Amino acid sequence: MVHNQLHVIDLIIIAAYLISMVLIGVVVVKKVQSMDDYYLGGRSFGPLVLMATVCATIIGGSGLMGRAGVAYSSGFKAIMTALPYLLGMFIFSGFAGRISAVGTTFHVTSIPDLFEQRFGKTTKVILGGLIAFTMMGTVASQVTATATIINMLGNEIGISYEMGALIACVVFIVYTATSGLFGVIYTDVFLFVYILIPSASLVKLGGLSVFLEGLAPELAKPYLDGGIVGDIITYFVFTLAGAEMWQRAFAAKSQKAAKEGLFLGTLAYGLTIPLVWFMGVVAHQLVSAEKLAQYGSTDAVVPALAIEILPVGLTGLALAGILSVIMSTADSYLIVSVQTCVHDIYKVFNPNISEKKELRLTRVFAVILPLGALVIALYIKNAYSILMFAWSFYAAAAGLPAFAALYWKKATKAGIIAGMVAGFTVCVGWKLAGVPFGLGPTVPGAIACAAALVGVSLATYRKAPTPFLDPYQNTAGR
Repeated sequence: MVHNQLHVIDLIIIAAYLISMVLIGVVVVKKVQSMDDYYLGGRSFGPLVLMATVCATIIGGSGLMGRAGVAYSSGFKAIMTALPYLLGMFIFSGFAGRISAVGTTFHVTSIPDLFEQRFGKTTKVILGGLIAFTMMGTVASQVTATATIINMLGNEIGISYEMGALIACVVFIVYTATSGLFGVIYTDVFLFVYILIPSASLVKLGGLSVFLEGLAPELAKPYLDGGIVGDIITYFVFTLAGAEMWQRAFAAKSQKAAKEGLFLGTLAYGLTIPLVWFMGVVAHQLVSAEKLAQYGSTDAVVPALAIEILPVGLTGLALAGILSVIMSTADSYLIVSVQTCVHDIYKVFNPNISEKKELRLTRVFAVILPLGALVIALYIKNAYSILMFAWSFYAAAAGLPAFAALYWKKATKAGIIAGMVAGFTVCVGWKLAGVPFGLGPTVPGAIACAAALVGVSLATYRKAPTPFLDPYQNTAGR
């Protein structure tokens, strides 16, 4: 029997999932004995485990609910902006093995670590600040997605969006502060349950042919505008310096596992792109505009679709699967932001901190940072908008410098700093100028970053060359 409202059984299933996340964190805390355990899961993950966590992290609340909302309102834009990220991730998987090798050979655990060893502490702190801001914004997008679902679930008993955001933060805090990357990895396998939603949608409609007959042409027509071009560049450049994916590469047990895990996870993500677009556009045929409007945001398209078409029990499972997707992404980015604040910034000024105190401090920041994300989520209540706001600045300022740090021998400290400052400044200036020509700010920001990085590096290389970390020679040569 199909229903169009939540049953108590569904609510019990979802509540059981949220409680289990907290319990998993409490249980897994015993496995976390060192900073490598907390940040990288002891560098112990093979390709299949990495595949699941990479796919889960990429999708996330903004990638699933936010992008489905984009498909609902703007049709093919959801696919146009997803493909560059997919291409960028395939390219990234090609050099994930080198990242893994650099990590094990030179004891590097993050991109700022790499910057410090090549270019000094100043670059580490600058990049750390960019990452912390970006990761907090990304966590905020997951808070928004989770709050939307909790608001939908508890609407009848008076749970507001704001209360839902607070509940999301509490779960994120407990789960991440206790278990680190171990907990994130162990719960990612549940995420694929949401596949029930597109399958049931076709059954409800009566087949693919019925869907195609009812599909509005404007929702399936490819198109480009300045905003989409900006998003495309943002996604593509972001993949070069995505701190959460560098973390996955560092966490791999071998170079081969890093490459295979990143490639397979990206491939699995690629298969979800048309599914997310489908869920967004099929909602036009299955969910009334009036009903969606009750939830206040197009972010609610996927859960609204699940409630409309799935039978009792399966609705709860599907929504728990969506929460699993969101949980994985939120905790992944939260761990990166915690690592950045404690390991990459605080330790620069307090290098002699003990590992025990550092681990304790990470758990303090795992409480503080989600509260910052909560403030952002309460101010901007759209997951996709928050994500693109956070990613545009980071992509413009850090994408090319990260790639240069890994591969370009002639990159210098002055060039890296000039590139990051130019990219960030131009990106912010472009945004404040009202986004001229409708072109996203990442485009001019990335161009300015590239020009400053290359120009200043070439001008200063002979006088101030930097060590090049070559993991295949096991030495830091010039």
